[in-house]
Amino acid sequence: MSVLKTALDTKAFACILEFVPKPSAERFATLDTLMARKQLCGWPLTVAIGDRVGSALDLSPLDAYSSLSQPAPALLHFSGKDRERHDLLAQLKRMDAAGLDQLLLLTGDRLPGHTPGQRPVRYLESVAALQIARQARPHWLLAAALNPFKYQEAEGGAQYFKAEKKLAAGADLLILQLGFDLQKHHEALAWMQRQPSPKPLMACIMALTEGRAAMLEHVAGVTVTPSMRALLAAESAVSKQYAKERANQRLALQVIGLRLMGYAGVHLSGIHDLAQFEALEHAITELQPRYTSLDSWAPAWDAAWQQPDLPAVTFHPPGHSWRLGQRQVSPSFKEKARYRLLSALHHQMFNRTTVLSKAFGWAVTRPLWSTPAQGQWLHQLERRVKRPLVGCDTCGTCRLEDTLYICPETCPKGLANGPCGGTQLDRCEFGDRECVHSAKYRLAVGVGRTDVLVERLIPCVQVETRQRSSWPGWFGGGEVKAVNGPVGDGGLV
Repeated sequence: MSVLKTALDTKAFACILEFVPKPSAERFATLDTLMARKQLCGWPLTVAIGDRVGSALDLSPLDAYSSLSQPAPALLHFSGKDRERHDLLAQLKRMDAAGLDQLLLLTGDRLPGHTPGQRPVRYLESVAALQIARQARPHWLLAAALNPFKYQEAEGGAQYFKAEKKLAAGADLLILQLGFDLQKHHEALAWMQRQPSPKPLMACIMALTEGRAAMLEHVAGVTVTPSMRALLAAESAVSKQYAKERANQRLALQVIGLRLMGYAGVHLSGIHDLAQFEALEHAITELQPRYTSLDSWAPAWDAAWQQPDLPAVTFHPPGHSWRLGQRQVSPSFKEKARYRLLSALHHQMFNRTTVLSKAFGWAVTRPLWSTPAQGQWLHQLERRVKRPLVGCDTCGTCRLEDTLYICPETCPKGLANGPCGGTQLDRCEFGDRECVHSAKYRLAVGVGRTDVLVERLIPCVQVETRQRSSWPGWFGGGEVKAVNGPVGDGGLV
């Protein structure tokens, strides 16, 4: 049994040390030295090896693992950036050969060079990847991500709905996005404890300095507020050493606080050498005996974010402080009217029981459409009908009924089950639009269909169905079905 799985099963606090693989002998030698410690403050230590953090040309997690001089307990990442189902299945086989059986499945941040409107880039989203991996490897430890650091209802609510799908798809563990807002850590833990079958939660954390805060401005989904940056700048103005010590103390306090809250462990980011590791271990060892409850710990955490002559630090963006359970959104009249119109049109054309749907189904399943030329004509017809209505890209496996007639193909990553973690105040990670999943959440709340966003696990689109009409498959019974719910239709859906 793996070190991490044993820790989770026995409810022992665990530490995961993040490693971003780069072709550097020095980095690998440092990692070997750190992993030889096997523990941090007596807590079991595992390494997490990142995947495509920079680009698709990065050293793969498997190649990085094989470059270690000594085998170490490892949690490999799998990013869906520019990946398809076959890529995941190939990695599972390679992991079998390496004796590895635990995997963190992520959709992944925006792939460098991916610009909407140019060459499409496919992302194998985490829910579908979990379904594939769980079916192929029933006994593996599978982890996924959750970003609770959202401060408007639509993006935050959609995150939690998607997290429910991840649990239903087979996730054994959820690891939070990097964040510093302890109220949001409480929120995520309370949400998990309300689930029918709660799973362990771990939190990604980092020692935050002014330099790292500047770097994180370019990392999708991470929130560093103006008041946080002001405090970090004031610390740097004293001296670099002072700022470094304060950052390390906050990191140690965060580890202690998360353990007191009931987190299963921490995912440590930004520790690149033995000195950083030992400094953190020393700070935890020194501080931990002082704080045996959250009541005694909270004042120390607050004090760690204070500096003379500076206003109090807030962890939410100015003017935005939504918490789970608060209701702030409602769809417009136009959004509701559009949904009802498309729903009615779908019922008439694609439910297979009305006279019109039977006639249309008969027409599009004729042998005539099985020839390449006529199949292409039908594909173009579907595209011309549906693109003005919903932005259709004729993926060949229409899922509109499962997404409240908001086409997943209008998401730059093509995500169907919910948002990625990279949104910021309802804006898409790409910055050029509102997140379609925020719009979908708002509509679902307004028309009483939030069940669709939680219960329907939508499989990934197969490569071979793309740029084909979905109509023959829908009426012919060949459409890929959503789990726990009806399939998206063919015509509208």
